[in-house]
Amino acid sequence: MTTLPTRPARRLRSPGSPRGLLPTPRSPWVSFALRRTWRLVVSLAALVTAAFAMIHLIPGDPVRASLGPTADPALVEARRQALGLDRPLTSQYGDFLGQLFQGRLGDSINSQLPVSEIISSRLPATLQIAVPAFALILLLAIPVGMAAAVLTKDGRRRRGELAFTGVTGFLGAVPEFLLAVGLVAAFAVTWPVFPVASQSGLSSHVLPVLALALVPAATLSRIVRVETLRVLGEDYMRTARAKRLPARLRYLRHALPNLLTSSLTLSGLLFSSLLAGTVLIENVFAWPGLGTTIVQAITEKDYPLVQGVVLVYGAAALLITFAVDVAVAVADPQSTVRGS
Repeated sequence: MTTLPTRPARRLRSPGSPRGLLPTPRSPWVSFALRRTWRLVVSLAALVTAAFAMIHLIPGDPVRASLGPTADPALVEARRQALGLDRPLTSQYGDFLGQLFQGRLGDSINSQLPVSEIISSRLPATLQIAVPAFALILLLAIPVGMAAAVLTKDGRRRRGELAFTGVTGFLGAVPEFLLAVGLVAAFAVTWPVFPVASQSGLSSHVLPVLALALVPAATLSRIVRVETLRVLGEDYMRTARAKRLPARLRYLRHALPNLLTSSLTLSGLLFSSLLAGTVLIENVFAWPGLGTTIVQAITEKDYPLVQGVVLVYGAAALLITFAVDVAVAVADPQSTVRGS
C-alpha cells in the first residue's frame, strides 16, 4: 500500500496585509494615539457643553444680575439681544461652537472687550508663577524624596525618617492660602525681604512661587520616597549592587527612570491643580493673572468672562493630562498606559 505525500497546508491570506498573507496587526502606538485623542476630544466636548450650560443654569436672568436690579429694561433687553440670549437654546449652542472654532469667546458684559483679548493679556502673568512653581516642585521633590529613601532604607536613621515625614506631612496638610499669608507675614512684613503684593520685578515672583510650590513638593516627595524604596528592593538593583556599580550610576541610571512613571503621572495632576491654585494665590498677592480675573468676574457677574476663563483652565488641565499620558508611555516601555 503506497502512501500519498501530504500537501503542505496553505497559509491563509488576508487582503488587508501588505504581502497578502496575514492580517497586519495594528501598531500599539497608533491604537494608543487614537484612543487618547478620542478621549481628549470627548472630554473637550463635555467641557465646552458644561461651560455653555453654566450661563443658562444660573437662577434668574444673568444680564439682569450683572447690570443690577435698577437697570433700564430697554438696556437689559438690548444686552440680552447682543449676547444672543433671546434666541433658542440650540441656536445659541451652535453659535457658541462656531465662535469657539474661530477662536472667539464672546464679549465681556462690563468692559465690552473681547473675552479672548482679556484672557490673552492676563494668562502670561499666571504662567509666570505657575511654570516656575512646577519646575521648583520637580527640582525639590525628586532629589529630596530619593535622598530620604536612600538614607532611611532598611530602618536606618529613624530620626531622619521621622523629621522627613513630619515636615512633609505638615506642609502637605497646610492650605495654600494659609501658607501664602504666613510667607507674607514672615518675609514681607516681619523681615521685609520681598514685596508684599503686586507684580513689581523679579523679587515679587518669589513668594507667590513658593506659596504655590511648597505644598505639592512636600506631597510629591513622600510619594517619590515610597517609589524609590520599592525600586531599591527590585532584583535589578541587587544585581547592580553585586556588580559594584558606583552609587551615582545605580541611582541615576537604574533607579530614577523606574520611578518616573508614577512621578510623571502625579506631576501632571499637580500642574493642573497649580493652575487652579493660582486663583487663591493671585488674590492673596494681588497678582494680575487669570485667578484675580475670574474672581473679579464672578463678583461682578460677568458671565461670558467667567465662561471663557473656565474653558481655558479646563482645556489646560485636559491637555496636560494628555501630554503626561504620552510622556509616561514613551518613558516607560512596560507601562500599561498604552493598553488602557
